[in-house]
Amino acid sequence: MEAPPGEPGQQRPLREPAAAEREAAEGEPILLAELKPGQPQQYDWKSSCETWSVAFSPDGTWFAWSQGHCIVKLLPWPLEGTQQNCKASECMKAEARGRGRVKEKTLECGQIVWGLAFSSWLPSRSRKHILWAPSPACLVLATGLNDGQIKVWEVQTGRLLFNLSGHQDVVRDLSFAPGDSRSILISASRDKTLRVWDLSQNGKQLKVLSGHMRWVYCCCTSPDGRMLCSAAGEKSALLWSMDSYSLLRKLEGHQGCVVSCAFSPDSALLATASYDTYVILWDPCTGEQLKSLCHVPLQPALDHGADFHASSLRSACFSPEGLYLATVADDRLLRIWALELGSPVAFAPVKNGLCCTYFPHGGIIATGTRDGHAQFWTVPQALSSLKHLCRKVLRSCFTTYQVLKLPIPKKMKDFLTYRTL
Repeated sequence: MEAPPGEPGQQRPLREPAAAEREAAEGEPILLAELKPGQPQQYDWKSSCETWSVAFSPDGTWFAWSQGHCIVKLLPWPLEGTQQNCKASECMKAEARGRGRVKEKTLECGQIVWGLAFSSWLPSRSRKHILWAPSPACLVLATGLNDGQIKVWEVQTGRLLFNLSGHQDVVRDLSFAPGDSRSILISASRDKTLRVWDLSQNGKQLKVLSGHMRWVYCCCTSPDGRMLCSAAGEKSALLWSMDSYSLLRKLEGHQGCVVSCAFSPDSALLATASYDTYVILWDPCTGEQLKSLCHVPLQPALDHGADFHASSLRSACFSPEGLYLATVADDRLLRIWALELGSPVAFAPVKNGLCCTYFPHGGIIATGTRDGHAQFWTVPQALSSLKHLCRKVLRSCFTTYQVLKLPIPKKMKDFLTYRTL
């Protein structure tokens, strides 16, 4: 049921519990809820109603939805009505009940919103014009806009904290550095540059990274904080050092424009997705190609009766435990890939999908579409083997080169470096 005008946060009715349990047992994704913009849909492609980005906060308590029309919705998670169906932990559900008074917020950005990124950081005590106690971490949301501006908001209050200027064109993507550097924000723009900002220094611009010859579509930082990946309308991706912000290597292998990139949770894998219908899994430490995943179109082309780019990729993201990869393509399908199998294990019908992101604790994935919708799907989960858990812990601390120097059997080295994919 479509949300009526003026109620953009309303969700679709959920399926019958019995049906949901039956489909979950079969492993097929279940549509838990769907958000639709309150404004009427426009059919002109210039209407700017697209959901270019969706994001969960790192602690899983908020969901951000760039619903088009220059608006971002901040919604407390779990959404009302989904607590019984989503596989959230009991402590999260209790926390959600305790936050019962927290309501959704509407951020009027004034420009088309392309990129979203959450982070928590400690505000500087020197910021006299921000009226809050600086001791607790502040959950913030960065929004990349059509005019090259970046607006950073305090999630709890919906208050604008920073308006960062420097880019000369669309800010297409945003990524916060992890860990102790979480005040560092990376932005990717159509002006062919990446820029580095430090929120702890009043949003000071630290560096401008040049090297791409075309629009920069995406950027992502590795969970260990060592590397940054960026991709433009080129057939390659660039890897940068997060310590020196210098170029480490160029990853070449795609035959089409690379439009999405993502690191695995242990930073040992990098996935790049391209219009050539392939996802390539790389070892970011060595630059070696480990595996290619080919999107064979299962449905006819969508537009103009042509089959060109019928299965062009739009977005890719790893599951929190690192065993699955989700991709959205132009053939109206969300695919969930099992990395060990190298093939999709589940499909969901996502029409005109543009982006996807996993819930931080797994089990749910959110997708955004060209008509401004946000959808929430249950997705397969697997109990990580002890071997994988050990690999994940080790690779979060050791690079490929360090693993190769260990006095252990070659088969064990191959497993730890994902050469067995």
